[in-house]
Amino acid sequence: MNQVQKTQILEELTSFIQMKGSQNKAAIILGVSSATISNIINHNWDLIKNDMWRKISAGLGTKSNEWQCVNTRDYKILTGLLGDAQSNSMCYAITGDAGTGKTYAMRKYSNSNSNVFLLCCNEYWNRKYFLAELLQAMGRDSSGQTVSEMMSTVVRELKKMDSPLIIMDEADKLSDNVLYFFITIYNRLEGHCGIIMAATDHLAKLIRRGVKLNKKGYREIYSRLGKNFIELKGVGSVDVNQICVANGITDKDLIFKVFNECDGDLRRCKRTIHALKNQLYETADSSKNPKQKV
Repeated sequence: MNQVQKTQILEELTSFIQMKGSQNKAAIILGVSSATISNIINHNWDLIKNDMWRKISAGLGTKSNEWQCVNTRDYKILTGLLGDAQSNSMCYAITGDAGTGKTYAMRKYSNSNSNVFLLCCNEYWNRKYFLAELLQAMGRDSSGQTVSEMMSTVVRELKKMDSPLIIMDEADKLSDNVLYFFITIYNRLEGHCGIIMAATDHLAKLIRRGVKLNKKGYREIYSRLGKNFIELKGVGSVDVNQICVANGITDKDLIFKVFNECDGDLRRCKRTIHALKNQLYETADSSKNPKQKV
């Protein structure tokens, strides 16, 4: 970590603290000690190891200066839906292919708005782990609490907030027992808290299959989602063009090559641009320093 990177993290951390309300809440959300946050803010950087800087950077979603992100059409659609869900306490299920930038858009929205709590779901979560992650996202310590106490704390704290929003990324990974919590949270906070469930189209297939098989709770979940799944449009040619230009690829033939090879996946798009830029640099170096004939 160089000084420029640390300064960038400091700036983003300062904004994050202001958004979340306090250094203690920011520390809990990022999974670090309040002393670490204090040392960064007070420029006591010699006390902080590089691993800790990287952990905080990852939690903040700090982007590298070497890679420039652009607001794709799905980013704009998703940001609009997040804002609507938060402002009007709506509940939406949003689906999109892997690599369309869902997590980036949701993380950026979460870090830029108050009372927004992003959960990156996993298969191994049980009910207690889910609530612990939600409380951590809210800047609350769940140590020593039972599942019932944790749920009561979640509901009580959310009711105190103005227009809270819970975002469940990769919600299709959750087990049935954890998904049932969605019903409880919705019922107890209806009209006060927005909820977003986001995943690939596997989420839609999972819930519709559960409804068809008459599995416990699935009709209730489907109903609370408005019996609708909002599908993102995917990465288009305009998106790829903007990404290429922002990252130094302006040749039309190369942009066309990136679009054909990325297959609608932003991760693949990034890798292809990286490879092309390396080839261009190598070509430029070889032309400046041609090998001498022996």
